[in-house]
Amino acid sequence: MRVLFYGTPDFAVPALRALIGEGFDVVGVVTRPDKPTGRHRSTPSPSPVKVAALAEDLPVFQPETLTSDAFLETVRGLAPDCGAVIAYGHILPERLLGVPRLGHVNVHASLLPHLRGAAPIERAILEGWTETGITIIRMDAGMDTGPILHQVTTPILPDETGGELRVRLSELGALALVEALTLLDEGSGAAAPQDHAHASFAPKLKPEEERLHWARAATDVARQIRAFDPKPGAWCEARGAPLKLFGARVSPASGRPGEVLAVGEVLVIACGEGAVEIADAQPAGKGRMTAQAFVNGHRIAVGDVLA
Repeated sequence: MRVLFYGTPDFAVPALRALIGEGFDVVGVVTRPDKPTGRHRSTPSPSPVKVAALAEDLPVFQPETLTSDAFLETVRGLAPDCGAVIAYGHILPERLLGVPRLGHVNVHASLLPHLRGAAPIERAILEGWTETGITIIRMDAGMDTGPILHQVTTPILPDETGGELRVRLSELGALALVEALTLLDEGSGAAAPQDHAHASFAPKLKPEEERLHWARAATDVARQIRAFDPKPGAWCEARGAPLKLFGARVSPASGRPGEVLAVGEVLVIACGEGAVEIADAQPAGKGRMTAQAFVNGHRIAVGDVLA
């Protein structure tokens, strides 16, 4: 099968490597234009998918837009049997979807129709889901609305972070994509319509959602810290300066919301109901460190109140 691959971040790299390893003919890789980086934003930085594609000597395409006639003709010239999209970052225009004879499929990191949208991994943790997975859909003009070709479930572990779950789902998604494309190639890939009445949504995360509010229950605070670990990090204020917190576990301790109840190997901070134990912290302008290292290097004591 000839596959045109679309992807940008690290999350998509295992899927690209899996297709190559399983003998699919990857005729090209479409990824976002290089991102300007550096102090003056003058140094172009390639996406992880571009780096992986070039390492395999695959043709790379970085269109500014997918709606141009030129890009449409490029895809037609590649003559793919199917397009495979995973974390590309843009919705594909409808006239592009039908160019490959088997259409385009998308790898989505949730159990659709639940958690459609840009941030299904973080939102699954934030909302307290105990199970998630990978869904392969045949793409249509909507946002994650196409019929389901293949679905794989996995539990969300009690203390799993957003970063840890992302790594697991990237590997699970790679295997699921290979299975779905194999079924399509064999002509046995029947698609089932989604139940749109049960759809839920996972919109892009907003910066204000990273801010911790100690009046909330400890279970909610712990989920928020786990969802944003390692990036961008959930944060509060300690003596007027930003402080990111990681490695949260719920504790039965209690006190005023935001009050530091214990310092040492962990920080124990009171919430509106219960408390959280914090394993790591990151003060502004510093790297991530253990709670003990933070306590040793910064003036923080039992009785302080974090804002």
